[in-house]
Amino acid sequence: MAPGSALIPRLMDLSPGTEALRYCFALPARPESVAGARRLTRARLADWRLTGDTHDAAVLIVSELFTNAVVHTASARVVCELRCDAARLRVSVQDQGHEPGGPRLSLTSDGEHGRGLLLVDSMSAAWGSHDAGNHSGRIVWAELPYGPERSC
Repeated sequence: MAPGSALIPRLMDLSPGTEALRYCFALPARPESVAGARRLTRARLADWRLTGDTHDAAVLIVSELFTNAVVHTASARVVCELRCDAARLRVSVQDQGHEPGGPRLSLTSDGEHGRGLLLVDSMSAAWGSHDAGNHSGRIVWAELPYGPERSC
């Protein structure tokens, strides 16, 4: 997958009788790519007819996680995946290099940094991170339940 290209969304079979919509894109790990990540997320969620609070929270979470990958890692590109199944929307952001220990909530901020994961924590039902495997970076994810506006 070339940096800056968006993959065609596809239907993914998770288990018999269960379907999920899945969309992935990769962008260069540069500050100006964060706006592109928000734009691609908004467009896909609109295509999936996901609106309201879940839509707004997902766009903010993508922005925060993508920004963290750009600012705090030595990545050349960042990959984002949106997965919409019967009960939730899952946002995953993968970088190519991370600091030991992974992301941590900070209860204090220096004014400009430090609030992103607090926002992710407060807006998501669950979030976490894990190594991507084969020394290929870290995946940070967040899950959002659907509200009454759900139509994926």
